[in-house]
Amino acid sequence: MDHLGGIVTGPRPGRMRDRRGRGPRGPMALPGPLSPRSVPAHRSPRESFDLLVTDILAALEPHFSIEPDHVEIVVEEAPLLPPEWTDEVPLSIVAATPELTRIVLFRIPISQRCPTREDVEDLVWSVALDRLAEVWHMSPDDLDPRPR
Repeated sequence: MDHLGGIVTGPRPGRMRDRRGRGPRGPMALPGPLSPRSVPAHRSPRESFDLLVTDILAALEPHFSIEPDHVEIVVEEAPLLPPEWTDEVPLSIVAATPELTRIVLFRIPISQRCPTREDVEDLVWSVALDRLAEVWHMSPDDLDPRPR
């Protein structure tokens, strides 16, 4: 805040209030502690994607306990690519060390290729199953627990 001859300028401290001292109201204020349970809590795109991957991993949990190779699936925003990269941006990669195999799913490239939430879910399933099938040397169809 700047003080110019007794006049205070800059943003006001505290929360925004209207002239009657009330806080934010209306649809922009929802959800809040008094909101009905039918109003969904806001999730960022990152949180929604992470929750989707967590749900997929939970559905695939029986395979993780059976397979001998330990696999970790993680989510990153986007791959770090060299400036001279001209190919399509990868949706995922497999990074293997002698003790651990890591599958990295890239949120932004996956999300940008899909117009709807259902398409994002289908693509994440497809990418995760393809990469796990590659690591475990089996068919993605054998891993897929969803009804056909």
